[in-house]
Amino acid sequence: MQRLGKKKGSKFYNLSGWFFVLKAFKIKTELWVQAQIKLCDINFIPIVVRKKGDPDSGAIILKIRQKDSSYRVLSQVRDHNGNLSWMYCGGGESIDDDQSEIYIRNQINLDPDLWVIEIEDQEDKYQLLGNILKIT
Repeated sequence: MQRLGKKKGSKFYNLSGWFFVLKAFKIKTELWVQAQIKLCDINFIPIVVRKKGDPDSGAIILKIRQKDSSYRVLSQVRDHNGNLSWMYCGGGESIDDDQSEIYIRNQINLDPDLWVIEIEDQEDKYQLLGNILKIT
């Protein structure tokens, strides 16, 4: 296999006359959601898909109920390097149900392809993969 060149984040190879671009693997949203459902099921964490969005590339909002009946709402974003990250709505503070619903409704109005996932994390067992971005 002959290496033809390098571009930041990608590698170009010549395979029998065909060019293939190998990029950072991006998993389809529907598959990511299915994996979260399975992980929560294994760990006895209640989870529900409240709204299905675009199966290939829909953004995700997680509404996580905590043991004190407050909520953390996280939106899926990409960091400056294009890596999957999360951002708190409400500046990282826990919010009540009404505030979380207003935020989710506004985001759905902006992006109809959005997925909304609700998780009951009474025992603080849910582990979210990816960085949580801090807004300062």
